Amino acid sequence: MQRFKSQGQAQCFVSTHSAVYNNFNIERHLISRKTMQRFRTSAMEEWLAASAAGA
Repeated sequence: MQRFKSQGQAQCFVSTHSAVYNNFNIERHLISRKTMQRFRTSAMEEWLAASAAGA
């Protein structure tokens, strides 16, 4: 929190970071490599669609 100029700026970063982290965080030790690759591909497609819509 010390590197942010205000609490609002920190909250904005944290909310954005959690959305991105939740999209890409895959618990790899619970699934096979092939399934993980499909999940990551799907997550990247979602991210690209969301970032294109926001631009």
